[in-house]
Amino acid sequence: MSGVVRVGIGGWTYEPWRGVFYPEKLSQKKELEFASRALTSIEINGTYYSTFKPDSWMKWRDETPDGFVFAVKASRYCTNRKVLSDMGESMDRFLGQGLTALGDKLGPINWQFMGTKKFDADDFEGFLKLLPPERDGVRLRHALEVRNPTFQTQAFYDLAAKYGVAIVYAEDDEAPEWPRIDEATADFTYARLMSSREEEPTGMTAPELDAVAGRCRDWAKRGDVFAYFIAGAKVRNPAAARALIARLG
Repeated sequence: MSGVVRVGIGGWTYEPWRGVFYPEKLSQKKELEFASRALTSIEINGTYYSTFKPDSWMKWRDETPDGFVFAVKASRYCTNRKVLSDMGESMDRFLGQGLTALGDKLGPINWQFMGTKKFDADDFEGFLKLLPPERDGVRLRHALEVRNPTFQTQAFYDLAAKYGVAIVYAEDDEAPEWPRIDEATADFTYARLMSSREEEPTGMTAPELDAVAGRCRDWAKRGDVFAYFIAGAKVRNPAAARALIARLG
């Protein structure tokens, strides 16, 4: 492999994980410490809805081991708008909340768009021009999660490649209308795997997890990989992530 594969889940606070992922009597204050040693990455979701204080980012950095990386979901106030290039003030507020305090533990930023947002080349190029390559001396890597079939076009892939941003590979059996785009437009791959099932103790069957591991190895030939088990049967996602980590060695 030429890239590092990191595997994780969305967030770390979820009551049904107690006794399933977290030990029953583990203090809630210790959940991130535990999760960051069982997994290799976590996508922070709460940033989609609100901002956090700089002290929170420093605390998360200090509670996690060397080599652990967070992905961060961008604010909906940046992406849920008619004209994307109007997001400047919202983007500055999002990026300025303190996330760069993570330092080398800051992984990609996921800019997620609603299913109603259609591809418009000028609109999206205006957005991409605003994405900074670094802030406070920390490199910023950007990924676009799109949910409208109009994005399945070479014009979008070329635009993403021009600006060096990844297109999120999003797989959800419950939403077959969402495009599953697997294009090498950046030096890393971002995957959101949303098809875990509760009847499977590890979220997916062994052959399914073997297939995901194979795909991760292929992606790693392009560069680093960030793969998250998100949504689906959320209670099973930590087990799915751990099973995938075991397969990847």
